[in-house]
Amino acid sequence: MTLFTMLLVLAAERLFKLGEHWQLDHRLEVLFRRVKRYSMFRTLLMTVLAMLVTFLILRALQGLFFNVPLLVVWILIGVLCIGAGKVRLHYHAYLKAAARNDSHAHNAMANELTLIHGVPPGCSEREFLRELQNALVWINFRFYLAPLFWFIVGAYWGPVLLAGYAFLRAWQSWLARYQTPNERQQSGIDAILHVLDWVPVRLAGVVYALVGHGEKALPAWFASLGDGHTSQYQVLTRLAQFSLAREPHMDKVGTPKAAVSMAKKTSLVLVVVVALLTIYGTLI
Repeated sequence: MTLFTMLLVLAAERLFKLGEHWQLDHRLEVLFRRVKRYSMFRTLLMTVLAMLVTFLILRALQGLFFNVPLLVVWILIGVLCIGAGKVRLHYHAYLKAAARNDSHAHNAMANELTLIHGVPPGCSEREFLRELQNALVWINFRFYLAPLFWFIVGAYWGPVLLAGYAFLRAWQSWLARYQTPNERQQSGIDAILHVLDWVPVRLAGVVYALVGHGEKALPAWFASLGDGHTSQYQVLTRLAQFSLAREPHMDKVGTPKAAVSMAKKTSLVLVVVVALLTIYGTLI
């Protein structure tokens, strides 16, 4: 059921999820605007409540009408939680603006793509494009690889873990866009996601090392296994940059495309691995 649902969700995401309508992050903004105080406890409480609601819905539907309603809810949760939605529109808008040398438009879209971690002030063109690559690698991880990881490891209750992770991702994005860095820090969201992302970042990193130019990436990956302090963003993007070392770094269009191409290969590897595990009976 996991593989079947995952394939349907990915197909649906590619076909019609091109905006905010089917994005959980957008749907939760009404709730987030009501929050006036920020703390790690409040963040964890909201996440647990989101997971509890998901669990109760799945529990109520289990066994009804040959589990057809349950499958529909699995797919719905997957579509809402997996996929970049509006971010994909920002990426394509950036490519169009860069192709016609519209610096104002392509900088605006680049700012949207680098919202979470930003770009160092005063950086060179090459450094800017490298940071844009890093942002695109992280977007692929945050909206595809990590959600799929929690969906898969959760087995029968995969949608519960997926909903919890997507809730935290949405909360972090909303705080980064609308609140101050101090309020974001008070919420504890970065510390929580740092812990949750540790394993999926290492799994994604080894795939980057294998599908790219891994002669430098693999040693760096082994070193990351004992590193619990470096941010997961830095760990993953450093491994990705080793794999992207031979790709263009001065082309406004080619540089981000190289990162997206690498990210797509990584996602394909994940699908293949899940398919093989399902065939051999390891996954449901």
